[in-house]
Amino acid sequence: MKTATTTVCGRCGAKISGDATQRVCPACLLEHGLDLLEDESVAGVADPGRAERVRAADRKKTTQSARMLADFGDYALLEEIGRGGQGVVYRAYQKSLNRTVALKVIGLGPWTTEAHLKRFRREAEAAASLENPCIVPVYEVGERDGSCYFSMKFVEGGQLDEAVKRTPVTIRRAVELIAKLARTVHYAHEHGILHRDIKPGNILLDAQGEPLLTDFGLAGLMEAESTLTRTLDVMGTPSYMSPEQAAGEHAKISKATDIYGLGAVLYQLLTDHPPFAGGTTYETIRLLLNTEPRQPRLWNRKIDRELSTICLKCLEKDPKRRYSSALALAEDLEHWLRHEPILARRTGLFTRARKWVRRNPSTAGLIALLVALTAGSGVVVWNRVFAVPPPKSVAVLPFENLSRDPDNAYFADGIQDEILTRLSKIADLKVISRTSTQHYQNKPRNLREIAKHLGVANVIEGSVQKAADQIRVNVQLINAQTDSHLWADTYDRKLTDILVVESDVAKAIADQLQAKLTGAEAEVIAAKPTDNPEAYDAYLRGLAYTLKTEDTAAQYIGAQKYLREAVRLDPKFALAWALLSYTDAIGYSTRILQPTDALREEARQAAETALSLQPNLGEALMAKGYYHYACLKDYDAATRYLEQARQLLPNDSRIPESLAYVTRRRGQWDRSEAYFNEAERLNARDPNLLIQHALCYISLRRFPEALRKLDEVLNITPDDFSILAMKASIAQAQGDLPRAAALLTPPRLNAEDSSGLGVRIYQAILERKPEQIIPQIKKELAKLDSASGFHAGELRFWLGWLQDLTGDHAAAHATWQQVRGELNSFLKEQPQNQNLSGLLALTNMGLGDKAAALALAERGMAATPIEKDALEGAVRIETLAQVAARLGEPDRAIAALRRAMSIPSPTLPPFTPAVLRLDPMFDPLRGDPRFQELCKD
Repeated sequence: MKTATTTVCGRCGAKISGDATQRVCPACLLEHGLDLLEDESVAGVADPGRAERVRAADRKKTTQSARMLADFGDYALLEEIGRGGQGVVYRAYQKSLNRTVALKVIGLGPWTTEAHLKRFRREAEAAASLENPCIVPVYEVGERDGSCYFSMKFVEGGQLDEAVKRTPVTIRRAVELIAKLARTVHYAHEHGILHRDIKPGNILLDAQGEPLLTDFGLAGLMEAESTLTRTLDVMGTPSYMSPEQAAGEHAKISKATDIYGLGAVLYQLLTDHPPFAGGTTYETIRLLLNTEPRQPRLWNRKIDRELSTICLKCLEKDPKRRYSSALALAEDLEHWLRHEPILARRTGLFTRARKWVRRNPSTAGLIALLVALTAGSGVVVWNRVFAVPPPKSVAVLPFENLSRDPDNAYFADGIQDEILTRLSKIADLKVISRTSTQHYQNKPRNLREIAKHLGVANVIEGSVQKAADQIRVNVQLINAQTDSHLWADTYDRKLTDILVVESDVAKAIADQLQAKLTGAEAEVIAAKPTDNPEAYDAYLRGLAYTLKTEDTAAQYIGAQKYLREAVRLDPKFALAWALLSYTDAIGYSTRILQPTDALREEARQAAETALSLQPNLGEALMAKGYYHYACLKDYDAATRYLEQARQLLPNDSRIPESLAYVTRRRGQWDRSEAYFNEAERLNARDPNLLIQHALCYISLRRFPEALRKLDEVLNITPDDFSILAMKASIAQAQGDLPRAAALLTPPRLNAEDSSGLGVRIYQAILERKPEQIIPQIKKELAKLDSASGFHAGELRFWLGWLQDLTGDHAAAHATWQQVRGELNSFLKEQPQNQNLSGLLALTNMGLGDKAAALALAERGMAATPIEKDALEGAVRIETLAQVAARLGEPDRAIAALRRAMSIPSPTLPPFTPAVLRLDPMFDPLRGDPRFQELCKD
């Protein structure tokens, strides 16, 4: 392999390319004239007549250099402002256009090699093809007297490295700069261009302090494979050079190379040191190739672990372990800026150990022994040192209702939530969502343990006392680590002034935690959502219904009632309109409320009214996004609105949670998991959020991870039978029916409890013991009213199936006839409801109406293809498999099953080989070798 060499200018010491024919950089050639090349110290050739020629040249040098510096065609060269291995940059005046520009010139006449010119033209073409506000624009490219040049915008602010010497940047400012540059680099990558020399000297700051990337002198067109690219020696600047560049492995240079450069500049800005710096170029490259960069936090203790993780991920030796794109880096930095969970993960202990052992094999055995001896104490130290919550983190515990009237509990809940909501709009704070705190008492004794569970340093306690129109609110801020009171206050107000109290409390707490508020945040916190106290009281009552943990139709109807009253009393109450839309949309998508056109229309009108009243209200944008997701299945629009809302509600876990649902529907399972993780950072003890995350794992058939997530829920709500039922469905999917049966018969289960009834029904089907569950289904059906719609129809379908399994075919036929009549009437009101269509297909299957069943099943697949909706599309495929299997269409059934088994399955339990082996629905396929193959684990 060719050994990489570094050549330096014999005059100024600047690094020059390895293919240079002279030991003088083009900048010195340009500045000092052609005669300099006759010096034997440069040319390396003895010449007896050289001295006289040099004296003659000296007499002409001043006149020649002055003429050259003063005039370069259309450009008057004013002063040198930079130089490098490829050329010199001047501040110049362009005469024809009467403007100041930066002019970069390379080479002179016959002393310039063709390789120089090719590389320079390449730089100019690359830079000129990019149009981005953060890339210095190129005006003109040309040649003069054998020299190539290009002119570009002159940026007043100067180079980043010089700017930070004058005015050091804060950590946040450094992150903002690199996030913008990362998006700029992503833009270049999208246009097929690498930079390959990202360093502080190639980053300029304009007069407003905005960063601009310049000098694509080392850029390579990714699409082009040229001899020049393959033969170039090491490129870049050693302290900011990627390992693959330093090793001369040109084939490995890729987008990841620029990501390394961005990480190296970030490291420099954060620590005031480059990642690697030796006394010589050789020593720097040796450190770069053989050592790991020092943890940024060891240079600067103000750097938190997450930012350190982002920086070090960019600097991974293996390009594959860096960020997958510059855009991914930009987004993670923006997550950090918004106090959101980052996607990067710290290098694991074993990975770090493996890297160290490779570098230090001779001492690995001794260190392994020491580690074994001290492992126990090491874990303790790790937990003590690193498990420290951020100081600007807070959880608002449930407020105590001190009113004599217990019906005023809604008011305490509402005040707590409104204070929390205002705090959550401050990006510089980490605020835990209410659903994670509502499981705790008003005045818990173990504050430190609660704070540890929630991942916060501080908690807020409070109480509310309401008597007629007089309100007393007590609030205190406590440091949970030391159990010390940081701040407390009591507010005695009339109902009409309560909104001011909520704002005052939020501002006081932000001040105590030294959280920085932007002007927009301060304005939002101080804003009064309504001036009508009666409307606000109705809003708080509706809000209290939405905060209840149980999801029932009565809960949603109660919320609708009071929210409709709030907007009737104050039609300009945007916050109430937004909550009404959000409530409607959830009821519509979950079918807790009947998903009628009227409900969907109210959700639309309420969201649009909220937005028209307050276009920058985060809750209104979130409601509009959720409406598009839940009611229209317009996932592009949903994402757009939710991302806008996230900028205004940085601590609201409902937004990443909603984005998790959207990306799950789009089949973007990895992104969905990342959003769930993000939501859980803000709402770690929300059972519903954890359950939805577990359902993702179940759909992906990642059962161990699903079980761990369900165990987290059980730690919050012990003995929750619905969670045990979900664990039982996993056992069913694995073919472990005894384990499922044990989970479904806990000692404290009430025989009348309908929790997990669907899983218990399926257990009876898989065990082929239908008699034991039929009585409970009938009792449950007797409790439902005619408006129960889909739920009642689903229960009745399974009742018919169980009756059929017992051999009572007449009873089954009568049950299915009833189901078909009810579903047909509902379908007339909800023609787009694919769940109704699918259930009706299965019902017609039971009745033996082959044509109707297959038509409905195939119509459902056509209406909701998996490419449009990964969840419903998969259900439609599974429905067709069931219908075709049961009605004597083995080819269609096998094709559908093959597809269903190759994609995530959203049903409980998901389709697995064990389910196919056990489910009597597929008995007609038992003798088919193709089906037998599918049944193999």
